[in-house]
Amino acid sequence: MNQPTALETILLASPVMPVIALDRLDQALPLAEALLAGGIATLEITLRTPVALEAIRQIRKAFPQAHVGAGTVTTPEALRQVAEAGAVFAVSPGLTARLAEAAAMSPLPLLPGVMSPSEAMFAREAGFRLLKLFPAEQAGGLAMLKALAGPFQDLRFCPTGGIGPGSAVEYLAQPNVLCVGGSWLTPKALLAAGDWKAITELARQASALQRQDASSLPRRSAGR
Repeated sequence: MNQPTALETILLASPVMPVIALDRLDQALPLAEALLAGGIATLEITLRTPVALEAIRQIRKAFPQAHVGAGTVTTPEALRQVAEAGAVFAVSPGLTARLAEAAAMSPLPLLPGVMSPSEAMFAREAGFRLLKLFPAEQAGGLAMLKALAGPFQDLRFCPTGGIGPGSAVEYLAQPNVLCVGGSWLTPKALLAAGDWKAITELARQASALQRQDASSLPRRSAGR
């Protein structure tokens, strides 16, 4: 059996990868601490806000045990910036030829988004075996993942988009799913209130999903 890749190890560290959009930099460290306390070790800080890059820097410095990644990485320049900020992986909602070429030259592993079989084929030809199904629910959700498992037995996914605590367990039960992404662990209301205890509790509930439902799933060999 092939050894897991660095990206596969990162994605397997937490059953749920929180998709985080930080409006204020002072939220970064207490949020990361709250998620780690709840057992969530893989964090995706999206580049949707001006403080994202500095948040990545601060979390990486304060919590070296966390797998801090950058989301919404859509250009080669953004890939370079998040690598310089200290991210250990990058996530994109899609994949272009330029981004695939940049990823091939970068030490930073990229999790590219796909929504269709043709996009999955393009990503596989570019050397990717770990993909983000996005937006998951709009792309067909569980039915799409089951359909993709036939012709693409070497691909594994992190479905993201429209997934909540009620449906996450069904996604995690699919053999071609490594983890799921979601924003329900970091709701804006709790962030604004600074209710870190509530976020830790949401993280505990999410981290328990792997132990209950996904820990015994068969492993497949994976590319980058």
